[in-house]
Amino acid sequence: MKLRVGAALFGLGVLLLVFAAGLPFYVAPAVTKLPYDLEPTTSVAEAKNARFLKITRVGDSVSIEVPQGDLVSSVEVIPQPDDTKDRLPEELKGDAVIWDVYQTVRRTDNQDVVSQYSTELALYRISGAAAPWKEQWLNEAGAEQTPVGNVKYSGQIYKFPFGTQKRDYQIFDRDLKKATPAKFVGAEKIKGIETYRFEQRIENEVLATPESSLQTLVGKFAPGATSGQVVYSNTRTVWVDPVTGSYVNVREQQRKELRPDTGTPTVLLDADFNYTDDTVSRSVETVEENRTKIGLISFWGPIAAGVLGLIAVVVGVWLVTRPSGSAGATARHRAEPPTPAPAADPSPTRVDQEPVRDPDTVEQPKPQPVGGPLTDEIPPASTNWKSEPTTPAQRPASGEVERR
Repeated sequence: MKLRVGAALFGLGVLLLVFAAGLPFYVAPAVTKLPYDLEPTTSVAEAKNARFLKITRVGDSVSIEVPQGDLVSSVEVIPQPDDTKDRLPEELKGDAVIWDVYQTVRRTDNQDVVSQYSTELALYRISGAAAPWKEQWLNEAGAEQTPVGNVKYSGQIYKFPFGTQKRDYQIFDRDLKKATPAKFVGAEKIKGIETYRFEQRIENEVLATPESSLQTLVGKFAPGATSGQVVYSNTRTVWVDPVTGSYVNVREQQRKELRPDTGTPTVLLDADFNYTDDTVSRSVETVEENRTKIGLISFWGPIAAGVLGLIAVVVGVWLVTRPSGSAGATARHRAEPPTPAPAADPSPTRVDQEPVRDPDTVEQPKPQPVGGPLTDEIPPASTNWKSEPTTPAQRPASGEVERR
């Protein structure tokens, strides 16, 4: 029984050691990738007291104004596992996922839609960067049909890589339709989570604006001008979890101006969007859960499995090699030398011969009383056993004569 238990523990220990060695190299990489069945997420940001362009079309008439108020922006990410399986080309299968993303900006006072867009793109599962997928598209005008391939995504968009480093990254900007550098600023804690802070500064970039839209703006805000341009600036700050690459907090300070060839510039957008506290809290909770999973598989799991495996191997070997109690006793008995027999008398005495004794040195035995209580002989029978028992006479005192 002991040998069976020892062998079983030894085998279990070897398996645990192999499992501990394989966790960081084979299992951990699987959890540091974007999963195919990721749950949909929604991020909400608010801009207090913002100025924004509002265009209202009623029939053939168009109303253009720049009101001021509070805005709320919601971004919903919906992974598409079926499209990921069926629509990705062979060179991207297993390495990328397809996401659908929807953003809507509304006024908080009357819930009017200020702007919205929808897009479909492919992201690399490890780096989180945009993958070169020919079927990606972007719809900003609310058109019923969007030409496939009308945008080429690059850089980071909705997340950073697993294992984000303290270096600069490229972040795609939807208004510019290209990626620009986001510099690493430093590490900051948000609700107990250490994050890396990156800042992307876009200053006075001219946006590609359709000529019809540009003429409409110039006609409204600069009637004396013949042409103009829309200039865009944005300071985008993202706080990233370095383990998972997820956004913990985001801030965008956006500004757009119409700059006509003559006349005064007009502010079309001036908004400071920040993640809401609820969004930040949910992001922190998700990060903590994912960090725990990654830590268990890539660090604590291998250590625990390695320690348990080593203990099982040592105990198994000890049980197999340790001698049993009876076997040990037998081995000890076999190892002990036999007790030597007493040396033989050089002049043995024959059995039928009386031993020779020295009368001067040998004490003669004292005669024993016959029939005494300490002898082996039976005393003679009493002849008066039928008579009444008599009381022994009292011994005479010293000097007295016994009277009869």
